[in-house]
Amino acid sequence: MRRTGTWACLLPVALAAAPLHAEPVFDSLKAEIAAQRQELETQRLRLQKLEDRLLGLSRGTAAADQIAAPSPLAPDPAAPPSSPVPGTQVVGVAPPERDRAPEVAVMSEQGGIVTRAGQFTVEPSFEYARADRNRVIFRGIEVPQSVLVGVFDINESRQDILTAALGLRYGVSSRIELNGRVPFVYRNDVSVLTAAAPNQNSSVDRSDVPARGRNIGDVEFGARYQLTSGRRGFPYLIAGIQAVAPTGSNPFTVRRDTGTGVALRSATGAGFWGVTPTLTALLPTDPAVLFGSLGYTRNFGRSFEGVQLSQDVLIDYVKPGDAIQGSAGIGISLNPRVALSLGYAHSWSFGTRTVGRAIQRGGLTGPTTSAPFDSRLRDLQVARLLFGVSYRTSPSTTVNWNVELGATADAPDVRTTLRIPFSFGGRN
Repeated sequence: MRRTGTWACLLPVALAAAPLHAEPVFDSLKAEIAAQRQELETQRLRLQKLEDRLLGLSRGTAAADQIAAPSPLAPDPAAPPSSPVPGTQVVGVAPPERDRAPEVAVMSEQGGIVTRAGQFTVEPSFEYARADRNRVIFRGIEVPQSVLVGVFDINESRQDILTAALGLRYGVSSRIELNGRVPFVYRNDVSVLTAAAPNQNSSVDRSDVPARGRNIGDVEFGARYQLTSGRRGFPYLIAGIQAVAPTGSNPFTVRRDTGTGVALRSATGAGFWGVTPTLTALLPTDPAVLFGSLGYTRNFGRSFEGVQLSQDVLIDYVKPGDAIQGSAGIGISLNPRVALSLGYAHSWSFGTRTVGRAIQRGGLTGPTTSAPFDSRLRDLQVARLLFGVSYRTSPSTTVNWNVELGATADAPDVRTTLRIPFSFGGRN
């Protein structure tokens, strides 16, 4: 009985002491389980990011240039933040901004991604274009059975155009961008006229007519809006509208040779207002980006009230033809700094309408009369092969070099452009 009483007294003490020894063990197990859960959650988030990147669903922000350096697209405002869970273990290193989807190096005209919200980009550019054209001009009338009565002129023209421009872009929000471009143009034209038959309107059978001009060109300005966020494999769609103001010298008002009508001074502008709505599609498929764009240019005509094009022609009204543009291609990121782009662009420009009066002189004693005319020139097919290379020197600066080769007779032979954008500010 004495032993039974002793154990009965010790039992409560032992039960009370047991939790004191087990509590540290339970706390250790709970901490280990919590750490495992956090690590699993971190691994799950990392796998989800990798899967999104492979499927082209990553959401980034726009970088400095529309050409060629690896940079993200504008973020989706509705997307949840991707910050890690507090207290979790960071596994791996997030890729730098330059490792994200590359921009397209040939999109200088077609339009690339939208500038990051709050970011201001200054883009100086230098461009050279060369065009050589040979053609035969017939001035006269055509009678039945294809008999031509008149004068033939063999015409050869060479054009060299240098353009220094300053472009500006500002991201109003993650989806809206405003932009503008002010060019300064130097142009050198040489026209060689050789009359195959005596030309009564010219004092010589062959003439080399040089023409030069330097002045501000046509100023451009516009806006762009990102329609989609590129989720679930759907391409990024960007709508834009661009306007051109006739700030350059007018080709219809420059001084001309009174006999041949050839310009004696080169114009630096088109002389007409134009508006171009566009739609651009970008489809990231790492490490490449597929791109395409469509646009339509609406040109507005204007009256000239009897501008003398030559001694035989007066111009009253000119309406440039509208144009349909399209382009497509691929941009490939070779490494975090270098990107290469290849593409094709085509523009179908409808014929220009000209309303004027043809002067008919009656000699020394005969009266001088004028015959009104309303003519429309042929359509122009301008096709270009595009090539672009870009090198990203810093997160805010990219050096872009583009080359365009003419693929049709109406296109310039070659055009090459060097652009170096500098970006400031910006918020995610």
